[in-house]
Amino acid sequence: MKPHILLRRVHYWASLPIAVPLLLVIATGLLLQFKKSLPWVQPAEQRAAGEPALGLEQILEAAATVDAAAIDAWDDVYRVEYRPGRNLVKVVSNNRTEIQIDAATGAVLQVAPRRSDLIESLHDGSFFGDFAKTWLFTPAAIVLLGMLLTGVYLFFVPILAKRRRARRGRAR
Repeated sequence: MKPHILLRRVHYWASLPIAVPLLLVIATGLLLQFKKSLPWVQPAEQRAAGEPALGLEQILEAAATVDAAAIDAWDDVYRVEYRPGRNLVKVVSNNRTEIQIDAATGAVLQVAPRRSDLIESLHDGSFFGDFAKTWLFTPAAIVLLGMLLTGVYLFFVPILAKRRRARRGRAR
């Protein structure tokens, strides 16, 4: 069997098993590409003035005032981020509610769901567990690399064949 025929068949049939993981990676990758400009994915950062004056306990107290976040103790907090340029503290609860707090006054500036962490875990396959990440997403990535290489080969074979025919025609 000629190499280009074999590679065409491999390219064709390899697309089936990787279609769903690839579609998920592409869709979530597009959302992550624009996460700073899509408030649905990640809330827009607010801006506060002044110098940071809050301690960790005051940050926890401010976050606990937001019922939607369901924060009573540090165990209920998934992540705390500080943005010095905006004088802003972001507290993300375990239920993925993001609370933006003025680091100078402790005022709650914004409360919104934060979906970017979920989208990232879908994107890299960790949402489905280590087994799926290792035995579904990694093989899909390897097959995709193979499809890319066979696709490039199949793209250039006709071009090279036309050049060879053109050279043979000029040589006569």
